[in-house]
Amino acid sequence: MRKLLLALTLAACVAVGALAWSSMSGSGIDVRPPDVDVDTPALREAKARIGMEDCEPGSGEAVEGGLPELTLPCLGGGPDVDLSSLRGPLVINLWQANCEPCREEMPALDAFHQQYGDRVPVLGIDFNDVHPDGALALAEETGATYPSVADPGGELMVEDAFAVARRGLPAFVFIDEDGVVVAQDSGGVESVAEIRAKVAEHLGITL
Repeated sequence: MRKLLLALTLAACVAVGALAWSSMSGSGIDVRPPDVDVDTPALREAKARIGMEDCEPGSGEAVEGGLPELTLPCLGGGPDVDLSSLRGPLVINLWQANCEPCREEMPALDAFHQQYGDRVPVLGIDFNDVHPDGALALAEETGATYPSVADPGGELMVEDAFAVARRGLPAFVFIDEDGVVVAQDSGGVESVAEIRAKVAEHLGITL
């Protein structure tokens, strides 16, 4: 009886939490943490030491089925990026400092970026992460030099284009040349070959 009561209580808590998130995200309330700065002198110094590339804003306009009209700051300083302006082919990878599977796949992502970034760039999103210093420390540890924007407040959580992130990190979003989100996929890759296979499957590009 006690186990049943505990289970019902947990279920109720999950339901209430989901309802609160839904209400908050749909009401226009700003849920971003106001005290998280992803561009400080210390973070810029760390980014330069790592050799992480600056973010590159896109030049397109919002399209149906594309990324949301949401501007995110570049992790460790650099240009802000309006996601809706980005065009592909592009691989977006969502990660965060405390994600162990992210740690394991980031070397493969950087190797892919070094080999094929001129044809299919990689853009990271430090997602729902209030520790930009920890994020850059992870990037330095894993040798990740591809650019990343930052979403410390998890604003992308409510966007359909990033629904895959609700299942956990790391996660992939694939953008075609028209700026349309053509696929979402869970991460956890261990090799360049696995990323190439995802690119072939979702973007139709053989590398």
